Amino acid sequence: MVKLISGFVVFISLSINAQQLGDTSFKPKNSTRTFLLVESPLVLLDEAHNNFHTMDGRYRPFVDILKSDGYLVKKNKELFTKENLTDVDILIVSNALSAKNVKNWSLPNYSAFSRDEIEAVYLWVKRGGSLFLIADHMPFPKAAEDMAAIFGFQFNNGYVKDLNNKAQLFEKNKGTLVDHPILKGTGLKEEINSVKAFTGQAFLSPPNAKPLLVFGESAISRMPSKSWGFPDDTPEIAVKGWNQGATLEFDKGRVVIFGEAAMFTAQVSSKSKRKMGVIAKGAEQNEQFLLNIMLWLSRKI
Repeated sequence: MVKLISGFVVFISLSINAQQLGDTSFKPKNSTRTFLLVESPLVLLDEAHNNFHTMDGRYRPFVDILKSDGYLVKKNKELFTKENLTDVDILIVSNALSAKNVKNWSLPNYSAFSRDEIEAVYLWVKRGGSLFLIADHMPFPKAAEDMAAIFGFQFNNGYVKDLNNKAQLFEKNKGTLVDHPILKGTGLKEEINSVKAFTGQAFLSPPNAKPLLVFGESAISRMPSKSWGFPDDTPEIAVKGWNQGATLEFDKGRVVIFGEAAMFTAQVSSKSKRKMGVIAKGAEQNEQFLLNIMLWLSRKI
């Protein structure tokens, strides 16, 4: 069951688990492999922190896109330590959750990571690792807040909406998709001019970071106490100039932060069959955008 309150869709359930499913029929458009088997970067996709997106679930299309370019993708089922990150080239963490919030996304929301884990990831990046951290709308920003903060990013535990850009398109010619080597690719790949996102959060980046997706002047973030509930007194802030995607070169390592997860996979609504992610109208370049992000993390860009 759904309701429309103040322009926001509200799902009457504890979560949207039943609403979004990975598209099992998805096939990547990419047909050119960057990496041969002998040189494939090892990518670890986190599944040790109650992640909403997993390799066999909603991020199966995401993984298929990575594999199409030659990446070796494995599941992470352990807490982060110096030892189990040693041989990893790229660590991907998408929509981690505290065990306390798995069945209840409403406030209070808790961190998904211990301090020891955060410090292990920090030192791994500092020594040359590449981190791709994705945290969608509430409660995911709070779950990953401390992990982002150690690199200087400030997450907002809300739901973002651009009132004059309801399609949530980020476009180069409008200045919301910011010039970056990722947009140009390697010269052999398609240049990115537009990408599409699906709700998510807005965040603030440190001065030494490079924005990728920047919200326009009509963007707001609403911060309810209950998941997907927006009464008239819901706290709200303007987020003009805030980011939904950014990169950071951190000592010898690299970090990519995104406040939206669906844009990198292929999902369908279990009831309406509405297409989301790389298969949605307006998201035709999202797949290549993901490939280019990975090429930057693997230092091909």
